[in-house]
Amino acid sequence: MTRGKFITLEGMDGAGKSTHLSWIPGFLVARGVKVRLTREPGGTPLGERLRELMLDKHQKLHAETEALLMFAARREHLAKVILPALEAGEWVVCDRFTDATFAYQSGGSGLAWDRIAMLENWVQGSLQPDLTLYFDVPSEVGKARTQAAREPDRFEQEGRSFFDRVREGYLRRAREMPQRVQIIDGTETLEKVKQSVENIILSICFK
Repeated sequence: MTRGKFITLEGMDGAGKSTHLSWIPGFLVARGVKVRLTREPGGTPLGERLRELMLDKHQKLHAETEALLMFAARREHLAKVILPALEAGEWVVCDRFTDATFAYQSGGSGLAWDRIAMLENWVQGSLQPDLTLYFDVPSEVGKARTQAAREPDRFEQEGRSFFDRVREGYLRRAREMPQRVQIIDGTETLEKVKQSVENIILSICFK
C-alpha cells in the first residue's frame, strides 16, 4: 500500500489557518484521498488533556516545561494516530506540528533552538511533513483578528514583541526547509489565499 501524505498547517493565531483547515480535507477527499484530520497539541486523549493545560491562561509554564510537554504529546500522537494513518495510506492533515514548537517555545519564549532540534530528532527521527502551509501575517494583524474573534488563551494574551519573535521563528524554519515549508501571504483576500493553497497542494502532493 502506498504511504499517505502528511500535510501540516502553521501560523500564529489570527493568520487564517483555521479558516483554510475547514475546507482542505474536502478538497482532498474530492480527489480520491482518504483524510485523517488532527491537531497539536491534541489528537489523542493525552494530547487533549495537555492542550487544556498548555492553553489555560491561569497557568505560567517554563519554556522548557512547555517544550517537553509538547514533545511528550507529539510522541503519543505519532505512535497512535499519525504513523498508523500514513501506513494505512491515509493523508494526515494536522493543525500545527513541530514547526510551532520552534516558533513559540524558541522564537517566542527564548528556548535554545538546538534544544528543540534535539527533541525533534529524538521523538520523530527523520520524519517531516511532506508539505507545510505556513500562513504568514504581521503580528499586529494576527492579534487584532484574534481579539475580535474570541476570548484569548494563554498564548494569545502575550504582547506584540512575543508574536514578532514567533513569526521570525516560523520564517527561520521556512528558510531552513524551503521545499517543505511554503509561505502563504495571509493578508491577501480569502479567495486568493484559497487559490494559492490549492495550487501548492496540487503541485507538491499530486505530482
